[in-house]
Amino acid sequence: MAVRSAAVVALLLLWEAAPRLGLVDATFLPPVSEVATAWWELLGDGQLAEHTRASLVRSLGGFGIAVAVAVPLGLLIGWYRPVADLLGPLLEVFRNTAALALLPVFVLLLGIGETSKISIIVYACLWPVLLNTISAVRGVDATLVRLARSMDLSTLRLFQKVVLPASVPAVFTGIRLAGAVSILVLVAAEMIGAKAGLGYLINASQFNFAIPQMYAGILTVSAIGVAFNQLLVSVERRLSRWRVPASSQGTR
Repeated sequence: MAVRSAAVVALLLLWEAAPRLGLVDATFLPPVSEVATAWWELLGDGQLAEHTRASLVRSLGGFGIAVAVAVPLGLLIGWYRPVADLLGPLLEVFRNTAALALLPVFVLLLGIGETSKISIIVYACLWPVLLNTISAVRGVDATLVRLARSMDLSTLRLFQKVVLPASVPAVFTGIRLAGAVSILVLVAAEMIGAKAGLGYLINASQFNFAIPQMYAGILTVSAIGVAFNQLLVSVERRLSRWRVPASSQGTR
């Protein structure tokens, strides 16, 4: 923890010193103290809270819908081979189509309102969760499955007691990736036709040459991403308490 904190502090000190020493143009990279002042001003006048609230509603909404759809669908595709054979070609087509490449299509079909923004987030978040869930189910130890079948467990009980617990780590890897994607894609989507949101704040600040405010928005996006990831890590740990660490196994 101390090493990580030292690295962050060193970066902030370099950021503060570089423009003041003339190593970079302070017009385009102001000292971090000026960015902090701009951030505090945005917080004080309510703008930061307003833009953050708008972004979180869109991001969490799209992310939640994607997880609710992708996890059951991934479990189904991973467990039932006929479903995988049926949907496989479609998955290959769409998984290789970048979400941002389809942003103009979403805007044309759904307009520049909230629907298009949430929909592009759903699309972008769907694939990491779906693909990791499919891989998780297919990667369950076949020996465990055979042992469970030998105990005359029903398919439902087998799925509940063996497949789901073994899939949790890989599924959450996809969920954490989707969490990061939801923030990144949102910022890009908010730069088109939005009137609120952190992406709009960053874009409007750059357009008006309010550079400290622009960096304040960028730092806020980064902070949200880190906090969201830590929240997902905590949830994963709670759901994976049954797992025995490899180090513990080695000491038995």
